[in-house]
Amino acid sequence: MISINTVLTGSVAPLGPREAPSAIAKTPSQGKNWLGTEGFTKDAQGDRKHHGGPEKAVHHYAYEHYAVWRQEIGERDVLQQAGAFGENISTTGLTEETIAIGDIFQAGDAIIQVSQGRQPCWKLNFRFDTGDMSLRVQRSGRTGWYYRVLQEGFVEAGDTLRLIERPSPDWTIRKAWHILYVDTLNFAELAVMADLEHLAQSWRDYAVKRLATRKTEDWSRRLQG
Repeated sequence: MISINTVLTGSVAPLGPREAPSAIAKTPSQGKNWLGTEGFTKDAQGDRKHHGGPEKAVHHYAYEHYAVWRQEIGERDVLQQAGAFGENISTTGLTEETIAIGDIFQAGDAIIQVSQGRQPCWKLNFRFDTGDMSLRVQRSGRTGWYYRVLQEGFVEAGDTLRLIERPSPDWTIRKAWHILYVDTLNFAELAVMADLEHLAQSWRDYAVKRLATRKTEDWSRRLQG
């Protein structure tokens, strides 16, 4: 079992020169935090079209990645503690290689299920004061992942994440990332992805569209703003 090091939440604030509304800056939330189907009640999202919602209720990021990022981009104030990537849960011991689509965990009193990987957006560029940070995250595969909430309940730092069920062990977040961003026109794997029951519908739609068009979508707007 893995211990939750930190539960993090944030409020909406202006980000970047355009002062775009964003709640990417997360800080530790002490005590018991109620987790509903739309996420933690103390948490917020500045852009509900692309963030939050039932399939992105909880964002999890591996804290061991922080040391790697410090080596790659140098010291940043935001890398001094968890919350740099807008995550709600920070742990050590789980990564994109070991987490799979559909994994179900007991987290405190709640039950959560891995729904998809995180698709980095341009807001990371301003968060890290690094013009290509979103692209770096996408290329690295160190993206983090999202959960849907199957059972609401209280969650706090120190609770354990206990794996209950693993319906698709071969479909790790790393594998889904590889198909989405690296081996983008692997039609055999895309056909499997399109029918992957526990994968968020938006990711299944990417697979369906690629199978139909034989093309990879343009990522520039998401990555650059």
